[in-house]
Amino acid sequence: MKFSFDHNNINVLDLEKSVKFYKEALGFVETRRFNATDDSFTLIFLGDETTNHKLELTCLKDRTEGYNLGENEFHLAVVTDDFEEAYLHHKKMRCICFENKPMGIYFIMDPDGYWIEIIPRK
Repeated sequence: MKFSFDHNNINVLDLEKSVKFYKEALGFVETRRFNATDDSFTLIFLGDETTNHKLELTCLKDRTEGYNLGENEFHLAVVTDDFEEAYLHHKKMRCICFENKPMGIYFIMDPDGYWIEIIPRK
């Protein structure tokens, strides 16, 4: 029996704001959208146009409060082919929330408070 990654899911309050952030910050594009027949939720799948792995954004229409992310000890991680350019881009966006210079990585935060680790390609 073999398993492989398909997607990760996060819940977001403002779907369009999140889609815009992931496009601007990481270049992710919408690959699929699903609207519930009762209009209670919408799913948008984002891809990096390189791998098959997707990020699923779920927006529950009746949700008005932000999500409790606990101590936010979980995160997504992406690799970039131009770490310096990515860093300058994210600095300009003002979305860098933590830097670990000794490890050579940093984190950005999306509109809902989720952290994304930025790693240089080695």
